[in-house]
Amino acid sequence: SLKKIIKKSIILFSRILSKTRIGQVYGETIIEDVMKREKTVMHNDIEMRFSIPDQSNRFRIDTFSSKEPETLEWIDFIPDNSILWDIGANIGLYSVYAARASKCKVFAFEPSVFNLELLARNIFINNLQEKITIIPLALTDKMGINKMRLTTTDWGGALSTFGKNIGWDGLPQEDNFSFQTFGCSMDQAVSIFKLPRPDFIKMDVDGIEHFILQGGKNILNKINGILIEINDDFKEQAVSSKKFLEEAGLSFKGKRHSEMIDKSATFRMVYNQIWVRESYVQ
Repeated sequence: SLKKIIKKSIILFSRILSKTRIGQVYGETIIEDVMKREKTVMHNDIEMRFSIPDQSNRFRIDTFSSKEPETLEWIDFIPDNSILWDIGANIGLYSVYAARASKCKVFAFEPSVFNLELLARNIFINNLQEKITIIPLALTDKMGINKMRLTTTDWGGALSTFGKNIGWDGLPQEDNFSFQTFGCSMDQAVSIFKLPRPDFIKMDVDGIEHFILQGGKNILNKINGILIEINDDFKEQAVSSKKFLEEAGLSFKGKRHSEMIDKSATFRMVYNQIWVRESYVQ
């Protein structure tokens, strides 16, 4: 309650101040300074820098090694110079790590206009422009224009959905901000837009994973492995995803989440599943 009161007071003061010329210059200077704030993180002796314009992004960096250790370990397994599709790249934490740790050629799929700026900044400040390509497309089961629904307009916000009015839990998605944009399937991204086929896929899109899998059967048939976030309580997502991955000849190797997620009353049934092709030899 105190935090909300302080926040409302700051907003009110800023609105009053912004009506003056000095206030406008002050506000613009603050925004410019905020976007230049960075923080360094070390993981497995690999140094990375990330933009931290707000508390949410500072939290992401502070918990880099502890929030999804299974994802980092999975990336460590990827052979050098593999092609990785990071579907739901957000601000690029794992794209950057994959490009640095495994020297992957990363294609970072991220349709949120609020996340794209930080994704681009993080690629730039880590000097990875030649290793990471931003694909500002929404992936789904078929090509077309549809609605992108966001639960928040914060930088680095999550829990968004495209084309389907369902969230990470299978329930109707809260729509705090939305816009029309273009999406396509994984297969169409290769056949029409000529993107290189992935060797590995990391997928975290908060609810429509099974629709993306449905639109990528030709891609899934040839990948060596995938790490995909699945909510065990969202039965349609869990059952359909299992079906599509098994049909692609992939084998389930396990599921994990961190102690942080395990203690969460909201997300404790959400896991990162790991699937591999048995014939693949590293």
